[in-house]
Amino acid sequence: MLGLSFLLVGSGLLTSLLAIRGGLEGFGTQALGFLGSAFFAGYLAGTYFVPSMIRRIGHIRAFSFFTAVVACVTLLHGLLIDAWFWALLRFIAGAAMIGLYTIVESWLNSYAQPAHRARIFSVYMVVSLGSLAFAPQFLNWASPGSQTLFAIAAVLVCAAAIPVSSTRLTQPVIENVAPLGLRNLYHKAPVAFVTALFSGLAQGAFWGLSVVWADQSGMNNASVATFMSLSIIGGAALQWPIGFLTDRLDRGHVISVISLVAAAFALLMLFAGGEHTYLAYISGFIYGGFSFALYPLAVARMMDRLTASEVFSANGSLLLVYGIGAALSPMLVGSLMNYLGVVALPAWYVLIELLLAYIVWMLAKQSPADVGQQTAFTPMVRTTATAINIPDPEPRENLPGSLVD
Repeated sequence: MLGLSFLLVGSGLLTSLLAIRGGLEGFGTQALGFLGSAFFAGYLAGTYFVPSMIRRIGHIRAFSFFTAVVACVTLLHGLLIDAWFWALLRFIAGAAMIGLYTIVESWLNSYAQPAHRARIFSVYMVVSLGSLAFAPQFLNWASPGSQTLFAIAAVLVCAAAIPVSSTRLTQPVIENVAPLGLRNLYHKAPVAFVTALFSGLAQGAFWGLSVVWADQSGMNNASVATFMSLSIIGGAALQWPIGFLTDRLDRGHVISVISLVAAAFALLMLFAGGEHTYLAYISGFIYGGFSFALYPLAVARMMDRLTASEVFSANGSLLLVYGIGAALSPMLVGSLMNYLGVVALPAWYVLIELLLAYIVWMLAKQSPADVGQQTAFTPMVRTTATAINIPDPEPRENLPGSLVD
């Protein structure tokens, strides 16, 4: 957890820094959006070769390897200012980050007893989102136009390897499980499939362009950092009450309602920024809280619909669906912002959330849930296929270790 915290503070700082530094260097929103898409494209590519590499060299050496890769590409951003070069670096960073997430999550799974799994992954979620929320505050420490912040981000990433490389814990084994086909996944769990796709479309744009939106809306660096931190804190804080609610009601209908609330506060962002910075803070906190819950809700809905033997393979497919949406949206929204201005980003949020609410509501009506048999909601961040590696997804009332109980 300590290594993960250093890693995510460093990588989170880099993500925010690139958006502001890119603007200072004259990159348009289309180019900045492409950087976000390149990261998630690397994230997807990494899912194909990372597990075999970890199995071959072991978790500790792989963790050190991937942190070294992220640290190197972090420093290289400051040595050559070029959009295409930065896109290549973001692709490499995305592939390395999926490797690091895979290592952490498979390690947690190897030590987590089924009764305590929800609690352990909730702590993992708090550490992850807390670190990402703290990361933008480093923008206040030095000018984004200097090399200082790139160096700080690289130092933090390097520091992540220290606690992991010094451990004496037994390293786990990653199972080689073929993913469930996308067609089969949609047939078995259509609500989960659609929710994961639209969550990726929204979250990819958030991670890739929200700093750009805040910066171009007239906020200073301190306000940009506060907006990002509050949005991520909202994403962490509201997952528990949302999880409590969705464990007791039809999950499909709850997803629709959550999407509508997210759309309403995304609409508020259209009037935020500049002298109305407080509106950005409020809308960012609540929009983040509701929109961040959508992917874990998709995972929970998937587990409601599949057998124990299908869950692990299906989770890899669900992550692929999310990743496709996340890789496409920054490039698409960046192009829209290039022509329509900063309003394109919150307008995209509104469109995506409204479409998701309508489609999921119609799908949920066709296949209502047995509320008493729904599996427990587990808060999580963007994750990997190894996060759902459990022998038997039990109903909520049979999981005494779950935080929602």
